[in-house]
Amino acid sequence: MKLEEAIQQKTFKSPVNKAVVNLLYTQSYIVTKQVKLFKPFGISPEQYNVLRILRGHHPDPMTVSSIQDRMLNKMSNASRLVEKLKQKGFVTRKECPNDRRQVDITITDEGLVLLDRLDEEIQKLNNEVIHLSNEEVNILNDLLDKLRG
Repeated sequence: MKLEEAIQQKTFKSPVNKAVVNLLYTQSYIVTKQVKLFKPFGISPEQYNVLRILRGHHPDPMTVSSIQDRMLNKMSNASRLVEKLKQKGFVTRKECPNDRRQVDITITDEGLVLLDRLDEEIQKLNNEVIHLSNEEVNILNDLLDKLRG
């Protein structure tokens, strides 16, 4: 669906303005789909992102600040997300032996099982929302990297 139809706007001030609106609209479209996917599992897209980061670092622990540095949404409150995941049994928090002011975060077996269950669903969702050939996806990725400069 064309952006103009989706948001019922006929014209934009410039192609650059349209591109920014298009990126924001597309991001919202994808996040809405992710929220729907994750809801039955009791997690949010941001919590999923934290679990993915921890799985990528597993079995080594990470600090909250290093998780925050790797998050897709830098505005997310990593401490709050970690606490919610801890309450659900998906992560553990332990005082860092080298620096008692720091806390080591590790994904639990339950967190790993959840991600394993979600992997196929995420792949299906990604294929559903990206209606592009492999060549087009590579071009899109290159353009998005260039956009962020």
